[in-house]
Amino acid sequence: MFIDEVTLEAISGKGGDGIIAFRREKHVPLGGPSGGDGGKGGSIIFEADEGLSTLYDLRYRKFIRAKAGESGKIKNMRGKDAEDVIIKVPVGTIVYEQSSNAVLADLTENQQQHIICRGGRGGRGNSSFASSRNKAPRLQENGEPGETKQLRIELKLLADVGVVGFPSVGKSTLISVVSAAKPKIADYPFTTLIPNLGVVELPNITPFVLADMPGLIKGASQGAGLGIQFLKHIERTRVIIHMVDMSESSLRDPYADYCEINAELEAYKFDLSARPQIIAASKMDMPGSAERLTDFRLKLDNDIPIYPISAKTKNGIMELMGAAAKLLVTTPKFPITEELKVEAEVLYEFSDDKPDIVIDHPDEHTFIVSGKDVERLYKRSNFLSDESLSRFLQQLRKLGVDQELRKMGAKDKDTIKIFDFEFEYYDQ
Repeated sequence: MFIDEVTLEAISGKGGDGIIAFRREKHVPLGGPSGGDGGKGGSIIFEADEGLSTLYDLRYRKFIRAKAGESGKIKNMRGKDAEDVIIKVPVGTIVYEQSSNAVLADLTENQQQHIICRGGRGGRGNSSFASSRNKAPRLQENGEPGETKQLRIELKLLADVGVVGFPSVGKSTLISVVSAAKPKIADYPFTTLIPNLGVVELPNITPFVLADMPGLIKGASQGAGLGIQFLKHIERTRVIIHMVDMSESSLRDPYADYCEINAELEAYKFDLSARPQIIAASKMDMPGSAERLTDFRLKLDNDIPIYPISAKTKNGIMELMGAAAKLLVTTPKFPITEELKVEAEVLYEFSDDKPDIVIDHPDEHTFIVSGKDVERLYKRSNFLSDESLSRFLQQLRKLGVDQELRKMGAKDKDTIKIFDFEFEYYDQ
């Protein structure tokens, strides 16, 4: 089953906690601290695999989790790092952060890897806090929490040339003739329900990847037919072969079809209509095709080259593929992600790197402190010992929490809340 888009949640592993321990050995008085550091949490890594062609393996996965790092051990032994979770996806996969739609990774080469969620660092054990002033610290750190991200994973096929056109104009037949691909072919619309890829390897022609794009009809860019589902696969193509049915049996106007498909390409993002096009006048072996092609040429108001072809008799196929290969040489790759606009002149001004501190004041004697830096400090602190608690409060002061509370009018004995930890404020 061809699956080209999935959503899931990725959660990297928490770092292992450091521990408090002391050497206890015979004939070794005052052995000192020996608590080891925690291990690193596992990361979520996406890797491109050319052996895959669909995101089917991720279709029923709602979560991807990595394990936490191992806690530190006695005798200064560091906890074991958790193994990274490597998710293999097809080449051409783009990973988005769902909330912001920001591109986290664009995997376009085989075995290319990208860390999507980084595992948390391990916390330090008490031996890491030993100093000349504190030779027996009862301090340790908890491991950093892992990252959690909502992901949208999208596959956009890596094809050099894309074949577009109305249903049943001969796209699948063409790709079956010029490559080893075996698409489903029948004389009714929407026979092709998935994009088909084939490598064109013909004499005196540089090999390239060809893809047929199913389901394009009027309104495809707004969701009609199958177009909105598969238009994204044309985004990576550099050259478009626009196939138009010239046979009388189609009962359609070739020029009207040509204009409608171009309108859909133009309406779709990244302005696909701006890419180099070649017109393939198909089914030229059918009665009346030559006359309809002549009429089509008269109506055409541009200089796009037209190649009459017949996939059945193979007439014109070599010329069409040769023209596509030649056009590829001079056509660069097109960006498929929104690029930030860069100003011609940028003014850089110095600003202090202020910590992220948010203070709410719900009532006269209560202050709620939050923010990324405060949360990170809170999650890495252990409140089970007076020494750890004192260090936590000292680090809050270094962040500037005391100063901010003073600005907001905090007074002695006011209640300060940091997540589920509460204490009384005293101005010092």
